[in-house]
Amino acid sequence: MLYQLYEAQRSLMEPFADLAQATAKAFNNPLSPLAHLPHAQRMAAGYALLHRLGKDYEKPEFGIRTVDVDGVNVAIHERVEIDKPFCELRRFKRFSDDPATLTKLKAQPVVLIVAPLSGHYATLLRDTVRTMLKDHKVYITDWKNARMVPLSEGEFHLDDYVNYVQEFIRHLQHGYGNCHVMSVCQPTVPVLAAVSLMASRGETTPLSTTMMGGPIDARKSPTAVNNLALTKSHSWFEHNVIYRVPSNYPGAGRKVYPGFLQHAGFVAMNPQHHAQSHYDYFEHLIKGDDTSAEAHRQFYDEYNAVLDMDADYYLETIKTVFQDYSLVHGTWDVQGEDGQIERVRPQDIRTTALLSIEGELDDISGSGQTRAVHDLCAGVPTGQQRHYEVQGAGHYGIFSGRRWRELVYPEVRAFIRDHNTAVKSGGRKNARSPA
Repeated sequence: MLYQLYEAQRSLMEPFADLAQATAKAFNNPLSPLAHLPHAQRMAAGYALLHRLGKDYEKPEFGIRTVDVDGVNVAIHERVEIDKPFCELRRFKRFSDDPATLTKLKAQPVVLIVAPLSGHYATLLRDTVRTMLKDHKVYITDWKNARMVPLSEGEFHLDDYVNYVQEFIRHLQHGYGNCHVMSVCQPTVPVLAAVSLMASRGETTPLSTTMMGGPIDARKSPTAVNNLALTKSHSWFEHNVIYRVPSNYPGAGRKVYPGFLQHAGFVAMNPQHHAQSHYDYFEHLIKGDDTSAEAHRQFYDEYNAVLDMDADYYLETIKTVFQDYSLVHGTWDVQGEDGQIERVRPQDIRTTALLSIEGELDDISGSGQTRAVHDLCAGVPTGQQRHYEVQGAGHYGIFSGRRWRELVYPEVRAFIRDHNTAVKSGGRKNARSPA
């Protein structure tokens, strides 16, 4: 019922948000009589803020058209490589007419970025992708909004997430010989499970895995996110945050953890910060500071765009990762696509180099939670393991923004380069030989 009430409110607010936008433009238009009234700029700013507070935020696009590679402008073509019911494997093809640049691009490592399925879209990693494209062939998991997935596509479990990751890794191995994997936040756990299962079966595992700000061992330095999972029972989550998708969406009837509830939780973690940010936006508009105002819009266009998560996946993640600590206790069993049950054994990983990254000020995945992966992966030689703590960085700072580009990325790039061996020469080819 709550989901239906939210949809009714959203539908009611939509015309008012559109009206606020039109009114803001009228107060800003020098040809409009309203623009010459006293305090017109302040009125325009107020209506612009109302519009942003009331509008509906759709899934953003990655919008990466070109990247600069050593002074050469390289074109980017975005395409879906594999389309699964709950996820798309998205590829960012690079094209260049410069022969030397093209030769360089074709020889660069292949990286699968596993984006979080924890409320926001994969576009939250836009800066991560854009930066990685300078030196790597890049693929990313683009998770779908569960409310858009019909019930006929079946359920989605944490086991399915692990199976998806394995399928994507094998796909890249088939095309390029092998690949590197980078997981950001939530997917560090299922990615470790995927690689562990492949190692236990004797399959070829990725050349390296980079794990950034994830809850490998959520017992360490617990944050507000961890404490919520500990103080509430599994049944509490099931009865208080799970709702059925309304009839106006393709996924009507599917049980989900709605995006609007997740967004409310994000904001509730730091309401003063968000209130101040919106007031600053209002001030920027009054002063005509278009650069700062646009930076606010870009951030909240991403931050306010949220997706629904399938209920089975969400509840199983809460239980497995934050309540039972199944990974660190060695009690996690995963059902494969063939129906077989297998135990997750990170100690079986031996040939995949391991880089863990944490932010000093991360308030989502506390200090030591990601670093714990090294204790679990005892079979990886010490010389193939590295940990990096980013001083002064919060959660988002380790994969987006100045610290990511200037501090973290050089570490990631060097680690991947140092372990980029045994890759099939040339990889895929076609008439234009894109990279």
